[in-house]
Amino acid sequence: MQIAVCIKRVPDSETRVKIAADAKSLDEAGVKFVMNPYDEFAVEEALQRKEKAGSGEVAVICLGPAAAQETIRTALAMGADRGVLLQADKIPADPFEAARLIAGELQAASWDLILFGRMAIDDYNHQVGPLVAELLGMPCVTAVSHLDIDGAKGVAEREIEGGIEVVDFPLPAVLTADKGLNEPRYPALKGIMAAKKKPLEVKPVQPGTGSLEVVALMPPPERKEGKIVGEGAGAVGELVRLLREEAKVL
Repeated sequence: MQIAVCIKRVPDSETRVKIAADAKSLDEAGVKFVMNPYDEFAVEEALQRKEKAGSGEVAVICLGPAAAQETIRTALAMGADRGVLLQADKIPADPFEAARLIAGELQAASWDLILFGRMAIDDYNHQVGPLVAELLGMPCVTAVSHLDIDGAKGVAEREIEGGIEVVDFPLPAVLTADKGLNEPRYPALKGIMAAKKKPLEVKPVQPGTGSLEVVALMPPPERKEGKIVGEGAGAVGELVRLLREEAKVL
């Protein structure tokens, strides 16, 4: 199978981030960056599909700065065959511009599957995968938690409120991977060493301005200090009184 996996370099969720001086971006000093966790499920699924088919290629595509080569090398260490960095100093805020650049790269080859993570944990917009599918004229299934492929047809399950939705689709298709689809493997030492020799092509791109603009970034408001009501039977009455006073203020 010919499979493309589109990944993103994002700040580690355990890293403390600060807003940069321009108030429109993050100060990257001291920030640890990793592969977007949802993209790890997409990479793992691609590798399993290739292994099951017994042949094919897994190519990893990433839009980002030069430092994103390290993120691509992580996917190569997991077992992907080659990588492509669409190098841009800044990822556009408009997801359509990101999708346009990625679709332009993908349309140059034929793919059986194009995989994305369900969403990126830095912006949570859920849009790039479906937009790429639309630009390429391919069917799309999002938030896939279980997948079966037989020949040129696939069946995907996606969790919805109160149940499981089952979707039949033809190949080629664009899918976005959700948590639970698989258990991503850790790169072994052999894979890490092999990744250094695998091809990684860097292609400079120029994103458009798009129709969205980040006006300002602001940290969430600080939490109010908690109140200790007391102990014993009198604590309940005191709590009720405080809640009533809070309600009057609101």
